[in-house]
Amino acid sequence: MKKEVLDYLICPLCRKKEYSFLPNILKESDKDIISAILTCPHCHKKFLIKDGTAYLSPDLTKNSSIICAKYETPQVASSYLWSHYSDIMADPEACNAYSTWANMSTDTELSIDIGCSVGRMTFEMAQKSKFTIGVDLSSTFIAIAKKLQKNGFIEFDLIIEGELTAKNRITLPDNWDLSNIEFIVADALYLPFKKDTFSQSAALNILDKVPKPLDHLKEINRVSKTKNSRLIFSDPFSWSTDCAKKKDWLGGTQKGDYKGFAFDNLCELFCGKNNILTPAWKIEKHGDVLWEIRNHRNHYEMIKSKFIILLR
Repeated sequence: MKKEVLDYLICPLCRKKEYSFLPNILKESDKDIISAILTCPHCHKKFLIKDGTAYLSPDLTKNSSIICAKYETPQVASSYLWSHYSDIMADPEACNAYSTWANMSTDTELSIDIGCSVGRMTFEMAQKSKFTIGVDLSSTFIAIAKKLQKNGFIEFDLIIEGELTAKNRITLPDNWDLSNIEFIVADALYLPFKKDTFSQSAALNILDKVPKPLDHLKEINRVSKTKNSRLIFSDPFSWSTDCAKKKDWLGGTQKGDYKGFAFDNLCELFCGKNNILTPAWKIEKHGDVLWEIRNHRNHYEMIKSKFIILLR
């Protein structure tokens, strides 16, 4: 992990009081921390930096662990690598969703990609930001993203059918700057960053996958700058009790505070309803992005993800 990232970090368990870590750096190389123990001076919880990767998830919720576990398999990694990079691979069936989301980003100082998966949006945002941080709860996804960053390419087994696979290679564009990026293992509900930090945030297709969707929005809001801030938000709102209890859904129900459609409820929340997300955001643009996940050569999932670009 780059040493400069320490300036932004706080204990994810003590976010309200923003306790910075006491770092015990065990091994470093130039400006990178290879291994360290990060201790919160308040709750005394210890977090590790191991082989250059910071592991800053508090591991508090059983549901988060169950949800995350399904993203740790080679089959899922294959699906998401295709989803993120199929256009770069020049696949005839390519999904162009990430290039579409990338075009929504703008030149800025510090960006964060929350739920970055295997890293495409993080890499894209980094081309317009002085520094970009990608976070995901899946250690497998983060390892893949870091390998892509280090080498500029990755080879993987693309699922063809059943146990049949084919070797594939993703090579990132030569003109991409990969030096101004950090990937961290962290929970979208417990972001280990100081408030008012990021001038640009992205949260793509995460809301309906976390146990507490409203807490996720509050965390995005907390780490985003209160002025001159941009948020790229997108989600298909595929509510499921496998991810969150129905009482915590932000739409898709016939009664309760968030009855009706989630998109409408989110627009109201972002624009200041009940002062839950403050300062209020302004909607610059909204629409749909068609996003694909490839499970094997005969099974593609087409998902309509509704996006909102927000400013404040």
